[in-house]
Formats: sequence, C-alpha cells, structure tokens
Amino acid sequence: MKKYFLIALFSFTFLVFNCQAQCDTIASVCAKHIAPPFISDGQQYRALLLADQTAEFHTTFYGGATYRIAAASGLKDGNLVFSVYDEEHNLLYSNKEFKNAPYWDFKISSTLDIIIEANLGGAATSGCAVVLIGFKQ
Repeated sequence: MKKYFLIALFSFTFLVFNCQAQCDTIASVCAKHIAPPFISDGQQYRALLLADQTAEFHTTFYGGATYRIAAASGLKDGNLVFSVYDEEHNLLYSNKEFKNAPYWDFKISSTLDIIIEANLGGAATSGCAVVLIGFKQ
C-alpha cells in the first residue's frame, strides 16, 4: 500500500512541476507583447484548462491610462480566445472577432473593474492559459 502511495505522490509531483514549466514557457511567449512603451503590471494570470473550461480573471483598469492585454496558451500566437467584460458582464472586447489576436490595447477614460475570460480556441484538449497586462506610462 505504501508503495502505491509513493508512486502516486511522485506522479502528482512530476505532473505539477511539468505543468508549471509549461506555463512558464507560455508566459515568456506572451511577454513579448508587453514591450515598451508598455510596462507589465507584475501579475501573471494563469489557469490550466480543459477544452470545455473558461478561466476568469478580475482586475481594475484606472481612468486615463492605456492598457494592453496579451494572452497565449501555446508556443504560437492566436490560440487563446479572450473576452473582456465590465463588472455588469457587458462585453467590451473579444479577440475572437479579430482572428484571436494575441493582444489588444484599451484606452480607459474612467476607472473600471473588468473581468477577463479565457478559453482554448482550437483543437487543444487541454493547456495552460496565460494572460498578461501592461500599461503605458
């Protein structure tokens, strides 16, 4: 019994580290879109997803600023669908309407709490979704 427990524990540990490494690689792919004049907000929004799941991230955009949302779920651009909603769940933007663009810029006139929803947009059955946010100084 102890042997099976150790095997299961080792397998789980390996899976967790493998998923973390995958997300780190995807985050570096995504980070290429948060380049000057944009500065990262320092957060990495991550989720492990199955094909039928949607990740939800909450943040605040402050008035008078320009923001960039960059998203990825693989080593190539355009494989993560993300949508941006206000706090009342009104759709503000969806990259699905723009061939799954890997990033989009937003100029905000007044402070706004937003919800970013992300899901796998393609044949992938599972993967790591990474969303990064940058702002112009």
